[in-house]
Amino acid sequence: MWTYEKRLQFPVNIKETCPKTASLIISQFGGPDGELAASMRYLSQRYTMPCKEVGGLLTDIGTEELGHLEMICSIIYQLTKNLSVEQAKTAGFDAYYVDHTSGLWPTAAAGVPFNACEFQSKGDAITDLIEDLAAEQKARTTYDNLIRIIPDPSVREPLKFLRAREVVHFQRFGEALEKIKSDLDAKNFYYFNPEFDKQFVKKPADQG
Repeated sequence: MWTYEKRLQFPVNIKETCPKTASLIISQFGGPDGELAASMRYLSQRYTMPCKEVGGLLTDIGTEELGHLEMICSIIYQLTKNLSVEQAKTAGFDAYYVDHTSGLWPTAAAGVPFNACEFQSKGDAITDLIEDLAAEQKARTTYDNLIRIIPDPSVREPLKFLRAREVVHFQRFGEALEKIKSDLDAKNFYYFNPEFDKQFVKKPADQG
């Protein structure tokens, strides 16, 4: 399915140290709408998805999100790898520095650590896919906000790439939701759980 190459999906080449920018972008590492939560969400949901095609989509997008996580971590690393103590203090990065020096640790920009409550795997195809649609839009909004307030082109360009991928994922999940709905009773999309109440799901012979 995937061929691993030792390169990022989109190049990250940042020359200027800027802990302030790093402290904002770190939200897409460990924040509520970040890439770590996205990858864990989709790779967890895939197992019980009743349609193999949609399960495969979750596998593909979840794996891609791990690549996006690598990009975000590369951005943060390059923004802080030559960090001085004085820069940490003046940029408001000192509290993070005390706990982690310049090591990468998943947290939101507001300082809330990552935890598994950032995402859901409900075991209901309709519920999970609607969550996935919302997750992609929330991530897109976060990238919009970052692009608005970060002036450095070397940071903005990879963020623009990541934002564009959120839009594509939103479109793919919309198609997946319609695929799941096509296998259900049109009058009862939200009346039962298609992953658990399998007696209500149309059999292949019934799908015409």
